[in-house]
Parts: sequence; C-alpha cells; structure tokens
Amino acid sequence: MSDRVERFHFDETIPDRLDKYLVSCLPEFSRARIQGLIADGFVFVNGAPAKKAGQMLENGSEIEVRIPPPVPSGLIAEDIPLNIVFENDDLIVVNKPAGMVVHPAAGHYSGTLVNAVLGYDPEMEGIGGEERPGLVHRLDKETSGLIVLAKNERAHNWLQDQFRLRKVEKTYLALVDGKPPTPAGRVEAPIGRDPSHRKKMAILPPGKGRDAVSEYRTLESFKHHTLLEFHPLTGRTHQIRLHCQFLGCPIVGDSVYGRKNPSVEIARHFLHASKLKIVPPGEKQPRTFEAELPEELKAVLEEVRR
Repeated sequence: MSDRVERFHFDETIPDRLDKYLVSCLPEFSRARIQGLIADGFVFVNGAPAKKAGQMLENGSEIEVRIPPPVPSGLIAEDIPLNIVFENDDLIVVNKPAGMVVHPAAGHYSGTLVNAVLGYDPEMEGIGGEERPGLVHRLDKETSGLIVLAKNERAHNWLQDQFRLRKVEKTYLALVDGKPPTPAGRVEAPIGRDPSHRKKMAILPPGKGRDAVSEYRTLESFKHHTLLEFHPLTGRTHQIRLHCQFLGCPIVGDSVYGRKNPSVEIARHFLHASKLKIVPPGEKQPRTFEAELPEELKAVLEEVRR
C-alpha cells in the first residue's frame, strides 16, 4: 500500500503555524498526529522537508503531506461474538464480558476485544496510524460492561477529546466488603505504579502519582456488604478498585487489592461498567447507553440479600 498524498496552497495574508494550518486541512487527524508526521519527515513546504511543527507559513506556500499506510501490528481478526449495544458510522459500543482482555499483550495474544472487533469490521483497523480499532479507553480483564470504540479517524479524535475534557460520564456498579466511611462521597487519591510490585498500581503521596478522582454513592446496604455506584472523573488504571481499597471497603472478589479469599462465592471481581453517557461525533445532545448486570453478578446480589 502506497502513501496517501495531500497537497495544499496557503493563501492567507497572515502567517500561520504549519501544524495548526494542517489540522484545519485534515480534520480527521489530531494535532499530535500532524506533529508526528512533521517530525518523521512526511511534510514538505515548498518542496523541502518541514523544519518543525511551529514553522510559520507565508502567503503562497505550497504544502505536501505524505500519509503512510497503517503500521502492521500482527493483529489477527477473529470470529468472536460481540454484544453490540449501539453502532453507527462513527462508533461502536460493546458490552464486554468479564474474562475478555481488551487489547493483546503478553500472555494474551488472541481472544481479545480487539481481535473480535477486527473480525467483525476489518475496516476499523488503521485508526490512529496503527492497525487496530480506535480504542479510547479500556476495562480490566475481569470488569464487564460498556466500552466505546471509534470507527474512523475523525471519530477517534472526537472521542479522545471527549475523554480528555472529562465530558464522558461513566457509571460503574461495585459490590464491596464492608461499607465506606460515608454513604456518599468523593475520593481524591493519586495513583501510580506500586514501587514494591511493578505489576500493580497503588495510591501514592501527593505529587508522586497522577491525580485520580472518583465520586460514589450507596445504592443498597447489606449485613456485610454494600452496593456502590461509582463515577470516575479521571481514567487511571485500576482507579475504582484502588479507591475502594483506600476507603477501606475493597471490591468483592478482587484478589489483588482486596481479600485473597472472596467473602462470597464469585469467580471474578464485582465491578461492572453499567452506563456510558457521551455526545457522539456530529451530534449535539448526549446519548446514554446501558448494560445490565451479568447473570453471575445478579446471582451474587441475591445471595448477599438473603
């Protein structure tokens, strides 16, 4: 596959930055992607390689952009059933089951959500310059629920901005051991890599980790457990699991940040992404998508209600 070539003529009377101008010409690409193309030598101004992203364009400048094909990643499309909650030309919302890894990694090279999505729609590869669907957020392997993926570059950039600007509202349901200090509240506890266990995350002192903020409220109280609704305002790795641990009420079944032996019979941790509220690309009003608790979690709730 050859490079895609785009040519533009800058005819403005006021000079403008090269990267800023190209974002207006190629709205399907983010500014970071444009800057990457410039740094990698794929952008030419008046026949010469662009010097830098901030290079100023003068009236009459001729710009050529060579967009390379997606970088092969070795991902394999697999015929794996997907529970699709919503789909249009720009995005797809999937209800991911527990046990499914989102993206291939060490020890999980197949059977992932990415493999399944590529099998469902091969046209989704190439988003963001890589041969993979347009992931903009993730869920842990054992966390079930809603995840949204972009189907084209424009939608990918739009969704990235929505998450970055915290315009996406995510709702999770978590059954925890014990109860939090207050029925509802807000947790502000920075998260970073655990210095003692590199495969784990941890709550770190201020200034050491990345800001992590969650809000929660109690939905139902039991003798030894509490059903909580969580709204993460940031998207850190293992955020809700760590914030529950921080509150002194770890998630049921979480053997990493909670009890080694579950307090009830459960084969996974009790965390489910139940709602996703987002403004789709090209629309002005938000849409809310919902996913019911899986049957195995409903059974656990019935058990603790007895």
